Order: sequence, then structure tokens, then C-alpha cells
Amino acid sequence: MMSIFMANFAPEMTKKNENKLPAAAIEGRHFANYYDDDIIIIDNVKDLAAPKFARVDMNALLVCTAGKAQFDLNGSPMTLARNQLLLTPVNTTLSNFLFSADFEFIILLMTNRILLSFLREKMSIWNEVLYVHKLHVLSLNNKDDLEYFSHFYNLLKLSYETTRHRLFRTEVLQSILRGGLLGLCGFLKEMVDEAAPQPTMRNNHIFQQFIDLLTATPVKHMPVNYYAQRLCVSPKYLSAICKRYSGKSANRWITEQVMEDIRFYLTETEKSMKEISNELGFPNPSFFGKYVTLHFGLPPQQLRHHLCKMSS
Repeated sequence: MMSIFMANFAPEMTKKNENKLPAAAIEGRHFANYYDDDIIIIDNVKDLAAPKFARVDMNALLVCTAGKAQFDLNGSPMTLARNQLLLTPVNTTLSNFLFSADFEFIILLMTNRILLSFLREKMSIWNEVLYVHKLHVLSLNNKDDLEYFSHFYNLLKLSYETTRHRLFRTEVLQSILRGGLLGLCGFLKEMVDEAAPQPTMRNNHIFQQFIDLLTATPVKHMPVNYYAQRLCVSPKYLSAICKRYSGKSANRWITEQVMEDIRFYLTETEKSMKEISNELGFPNPSFFGKYVTLHFGLPPQQLRHHLCKMSS
């Protein structure tokens, strides 16, 4: 079932991107307890068949309610157990699933647009946790934390299940959801500050815009100047901002995102090197091969064989 609704959920199910989806994914919304143009909620997930991979094109918040799962997130092994949250940003690749027989979870999927409208200036916390600290699996071990978020979930469920009070239902649901997400951001901020105290991140709107632009750009293999122009800043200033808030230059952020796209196309598609080179914006397959060898230590064909062998 996971392959049906997670394999390639896109914010807009247009004819343009339907050809990128498995046929079953087009019908994924039939399994949703609630959906609109920006939000999908599924809270009755059981009896899963482990898919080969899932490319998640929306921000995802997944809560494990029973059992245990093992999987790779962008190539890194992860484990998810009861009362743990999985947070993923857009364009995350999940693969190599192993589920326990009693594994169950609830999932919330949100477009960047709605998440930004909910969190506003607090979006920097979401970005810091997921992109800078790369914290994706979080435990709700504290009883008070469990009760706190359970109350939000119960209200959320009531808002889309009730047959009464349908007027303004979307606004009510979004208000509850925004409250829960702001509470989650507070939880994340406290957790990050306790683990590794950081200076308060102020005036980081440009860094946040850069991350949003980078993740939303299909062809990411572009010079820093390309992104800087769209953000109306100089390349030097953009790199300085990125270094200040994340410890990595703008060019390093671009390289890591391109590497992840390369890993995805090599392992999860059967496209030729020429096709992948074109998809990712390289001038020719030769340049693509040199880029892959430089950053992975292997030429594309050998890297594909190596990655597929590791995941089999």
C-alpha cells in the first residue's frame, strides 16, 4: 500500500507529471482520510507491502503508532519505532523497506506553500533541523509530549471526520494543524538547543529562500550566481549567508542536492547515462561522467552497479 500513496505524491497531479508516477500512485488519494490541494492526511495505514522505493515530493510527517520499520533515507539507514516521528522535506527518497508484521503509522503530507504559510518565520527551525542537523527520526518519550501532540491529532481527526459543522471545515482543520506544527517547532528548537546550543538564527530569510529555491528547482546543477540572481543578492553574499547559518557554502549545498539526484536516477530508474545527464542539466555525458567520478569516486556505470548491489 505504501507504494500506492508514497511512491511519488506530487503537490499538483497534472498531466505533465502523471507520466512520472506508477499507475497506482495516480489513485493514491483514494486512501486519504483528508486531502485538498496542499494537504493529505492518511491515518488508517495497515497491511503494508514493502515497496522498492518511495520518492516523496511533499513535506512529510509520519508517526509510527505500532511496530517497527527499517529503511534508507537518501541512502542513509534509519529505524522507526512506536512513538517516533519521521520528518522529511520535499524530494526525499526512501528505499530498502523492512516492516514488522504489526507496523502501523499515520502520515501527513504538505506542500511547501502551505507549510510556509503555517510556520512563517518559524520555517527556519524546520529547515535547520532537516537540512543543517539532518535530524529526521525523533522520539516522543516524554508522557507530556505524547499527550500534547495526541490532543492536536484528536482535534485534527475530529475536524475532518465530523458530519456536522462542515462550514469552514478547511479553515478549522488548517488552524488546528498550524497550532500543532508550531508546537512541534518549539519541541524541535528545544531539542536542537539542548543537544548543541546554537546562536539564535536571525535574519536568515535569504538562507531559507535559497533552500526552498534549491529543492524546488528541477535542474539543480547551476552556478551559485544562478541562485543568487533569483534571490537578488550577490554570489559572495549568498555563500557567506549559507556558511554562517549552516556551516556549508552555497556551492556545497548545490553539490549535495545534485549528488542526491544522481543517486536517485542511477538506483531507482533505468534511464541511460545520456538521459540522466540531460535530466540533470549537464552539457554532455562526458562532463556528467567526470562530475560523478569526482564526487563519488566511481564512473556512473560502476556507481550504479555498486549502489544497486548495496541495496539488494
